[in-house]
Amino acid sequence: MAVFGHGQLRLYLLSLLEAGPRHGYELIRALSDRFGGTYRPSAGTVYPRLARLEEEGLVERAESGRKTLYALTDRGRAEVEAHRAELAALEHELADVVRELAAQVRAEVAGSMAGMRAEMAAAAQQARAAALQARDARATAPAGDVPRPGGPPAAGSRPGGPGADARREARARRAAIEADLAAFRAEVREAVRRAEASGGPTALTADTVRTVLASARAAIAATLPPR
Repeated sequence: MAVFGHGQLRLYLLSLLEAGPRHGYELIRALSDRFGGTYRPSAGTVYPRLARLEEEGLVERAESGRKTLYALTDRGRAEVEAHRAELAALEHELADVVRELAAQVRAEVAGSMAGMRAEMAAAAQQARAAALQARDARATAPAGDVPRPGGPPAAGSRPGGPGADARREARARRAAIEADLAAFRAEVREAVRRAEASGGPTALTADTVRTVLASARAAIAATLPPR
């Protein structure tokens, strides 16, 4: 959906500079914060408009170390003052836009969560079916010929017997689960670390993590035997 109408981003950038000079990146982050992270303009959107404002004599640039600061000129301040009522109306419009964007994000997250829950439920169902099939096979197998999950029937020739095999396989599965959990944690932590460089993570990110983990815990619990 369109966030700013014609000329509105130009005016809003001027209003953000009214509080004092800012770097281009700070302006992008301020816009992202204003929308609660649901909208973040690209550098290719913001910098050309700043260049145009400079051409109009409304903004001036100043070097600050390796970065460029943008500040309002007297003409820029007069432009903001002349459009004060328009800016107030724009703030009301943006409040509605933020609510619409938040609703869209919530719907998308809910859809993603529903899909994930369905996939987890299907995996849990498959695990339960496999467990029942293995139990039935053990119940009907002749003595000394008990099938083992994922392998040929045991003939009692392996040291430790079927019980030892089952324990080894359980330990292997636990190790695989722990490795998957460690990889997931590392990936999420790295994504969050990268987001911090851009002013995130947002409250929506935190809510999504909590929702995903709650769904995962419920789905995993359904595959475990009762205590």
